[in-house]
Amino acid sequence: MTTGTGKSSIQEIAKWAAIGAGTFLIANTIYRTLNRYDLRGRVVLVTGGSRGLGLVLARQLAAKGARLAICARTPEQLGEAHVELEGMGAEVISMTVDVTDQRQVQAMIIDILEHYGRLDVLINNAGIIQFGPQENMSINEYEQAMKANFWSALYTMLAVIPYFKEQGGGKIVNVTSIGGKIAVPHLLPYTASKFALVGLSEGMHAELKKFNILVTTVVPNLVNTGSPRNIDVKGNHEAEYALFKMADASPLLSQSAEKAAKSIIDALEQGESEAILSATAKAATILQGIAPGWMNVLMSLANKLLPDAVPGGNVTKKGYESESAASLGKLGNASDREALKNNEL
Repeated sequence: MTTGTGKSSIQEIAKWAAIGAGTFLIANTIYRTLNRYDLRGRVVLVTGGSRGLGLVLARQLAAKGARLAICARTPEQLGEAHVELEGMGAEVISMTVDVTDQRQVQAMIIDILEHYGRLDVLINNAGIIQFGPQENMSINEYEQAMKANFWSALYTMLAVIPYFKEQGGGKIVNVTSIGGKIAVPHLLPYTASKFALVGLSEGMHAELKKFNILVTTVVPNLVNTGSPRNIDVKGNHEAEYALFKMADASPLLSQSAEKAAKSIIDALEQGESEAILSATAKAATILQGIAPGWMNVLMSLANKLLPDAVPGGNVTKKGYESESAASLGKLGNASDREALKNNEL
């Protein structure tokens, strides 16, 4: 039996524990606020900044007063993004660059330094997605994914690291993927390249911190930017595209581009080493860590629900070339609205 004195002691302990927890939370909030990285006036490079998540990041960075450099391969979309950002009052330069070409990357960094006189933050956002069964994927898809998703980020990091060391520090943000933590069926070239990028990013964080260069590894799940229109599709094109487009627009599986961008910028400002953006991605990462066998079972079951390889599936089509009645409807229309808003058309 619990005596009155015993109950009083428990209540006293609970009270002081609550006070201690509250004090810690307040102190932590104050510390994070005082040490928040101020982006006003900082020069920030966003690769793949002409559309999708890169453009949404650029918009939010502009609103914080950052001076922008954006690059992409498509001049038309890059020009549209430049005009929009300037219309917001942002100071911005835009460069047509293929970041899979190391010489173009090095020239871009020189151009930014000549224009602004400095560079403070690199955000590696550029990348590609190929969706389809592994039977329809060739070596070419793996090579393309590695160039766009891994080598491009390495090239930009190697180009800025010497300058960051010389100026006494800098920030690097690498946008990876939950596909870099968990092997996702029908995304094997993509997921292999993202696994490589996660490893590179985490290793760079460990080695560069002593130079006051902080590397943040960002792990998003699906982000609803309207980007499915521009993915590469193999296999049963219409069925594969419809599944990807519906998943990308689903509130259960995807998050808004604005929310994702805000989380990325928060991680940058707070100096976090890793930012896993959605509850789904966090849960999947935890399950992979504590029960990888169960995650393998789940991915195998998911694969059974995906379309089989078909004759003619080795041909690559863009998402917008794979539209059908199955990829339209409520979710499909929502994805198309995001594509229009985020320069994906």
